[in-house]
Amino acid sequence: MRQIILDTETTGLEASRGHRIIEIGCVELVKRRLTGNHYHQYLQPDRDIDSGAIDVHGISNEFLEDKPRFADVAAEFLEFIEGAELIIHNAPFDVGFINSELKRMAHSWGALDGHCTVMDTLVLARKIHPGQRNSLDALCKRYDIDNAQRTLHGALLDAEILADVYLAMTGGQSSLLLGADHDMSDNNRSSEVKKIDVNREQLRVIRASEDELLAHQKRLDVLEKESDGNCLWRKLDA
Repeated sequence: MRQIILDTETTGLEASRGHRIIEIGCVELVKRRLTGNHYHQYLQPDRDIDSGAIDVHGISNEFLEDKPRFADVAAEFLEFIEGAELIIHNAPFDVGFINSELKRMAHSWGALDGHCTVMDTLVLARKIHPGQRNSLDALCKRYDIDNAQRTLHGALLDAEILADVYLAMTGGQSSLLLGADHDMSDNNRSSEVKKIDVNREQLRVIRASEDELLAHQKRLDVLEKESDGNCLWRKLDA
């Protein structure tokens, strides 16, 4: 399967109020491996960027003065994503902006869902981690993914970080053998697995304290509320 991790930066928060895309960043996954192929483009929005948006992404009106418009790169962008599954964090935001840009054009490209499918990693994260913070930064911390360079948002950087988060959230790399030329038979793979020493020292069991048990119950209360009474831990306790 070909998947495209996508992110955008914009002039503001609402496409319905005339805000525009000013940066698109995409990275490609094939069979859950980063291929090195990417699409990145800054865009001239023909309007001023909100000051609050500049605080987030650091892109100025002056920087975009000589950049192409969305209409200039639409065909190239759609060709890159055609037939793929788009993976986006908070997909309605980015999809809404892309569809707004496509609608502005005289060319009948149609909406984004006519070119590819979309997976929203925010929805996925909320299912996996109900009742917890699931921003991209929070997920990086949860999955121990380095986002130290992310002092400002940037579409390509965020797409690269989201690719790491998505792979971690859905099981990591499809194979521990990273090189394509390391293809091995099942028999060879099994011989590489390190056997467990049955005579190893037993692990020490550390029991939870009263405070930790109380904190655990409070967390279950939150999960119970967020899941409309379907907290799995409570069902196991029963």
